[in-house]
Amino acid sequence: MTEQDGKHTSQNSVTDVTAQDFVKFAVDCGVLRFGEFKTKAGRLSPYFFNAGLFDDGDKLSRLAQFYAQRLLGSGIVFDMIFGPAYKGIPLGAALCVELARLGHNKPFAYNRKETKNHGEGGTLVGAPLKGRVLIVDDVMSAGTAVLESVALIQNAGASAQAVVIALDRQEKATASGHDVGWSAVQHVQRHLGLQVCSIARLCDLMDYLHHHRTPELAAAYQQVLAYRTRYGVNDQ
Repeated sequence: MTEQDGKHTSQNSVTDVTAQDFVKFAVDCGVLRFGEFKTKAGRLSPYFFNAGLFDDGDKLSRLAQFYAQRLLGSGIVFDMIFGPAYKGIPLGAALCVELARLGHNKPFAYNRKETKNHGEGGTLVGAPLKGRVLIVDDVMSAGTAVLESVALIQNAGASAQAVVIALDRQEKATASGHDVGWSAVQHVQRHLGLQVCSIARLCDLMDYLHHHRTPELAAAYQQVLAYRTRYGVNDQ
């Protein structure tokens, strides 16, 4: 991402129609909001992505279409889908339904955070974990949910293959209260060896803000740019 003559450009995001459509969809749904929000890392972020506000059938259906489009275009090969508790559960289920509609029927499983000691018992629900598993989530802030999912998958004798998320914040992760030079996505890619696919990235959000010059969004653009300059990672 560069700033030249006051104009914002970012690598391959300007022509990424899917990403731009998704950002607009998230803004229109109120899922992507601008203001001042405290992150898990204690930072004051000028934007917030709340996937819990994809809260009706039409929104979930459209969201699943975005996930499926990006996933099928990525070339990622997987045998089944896993949705980590809690937000990953409806996201994974919606994606599974959409993929089946498109002719790609896959098994689906999820976990509960509390062990159940009656009925089927345990923490895993749905299809048995086996083969190459795709993890579905909304955003990846610290990568904690992915690490927990990988452990569950491996303990079941399966292999974590890839992760698909809605938004890559492209910002530095923290360790022991200090910023590190890589994002949670980069850590998962480089150190866990998993493929990561996102519908949109922060640079796509910035492109959207740059090309929709209402007074409110113009102010949001400047705030997001300052945040990106301070906390952004090198994508190379």
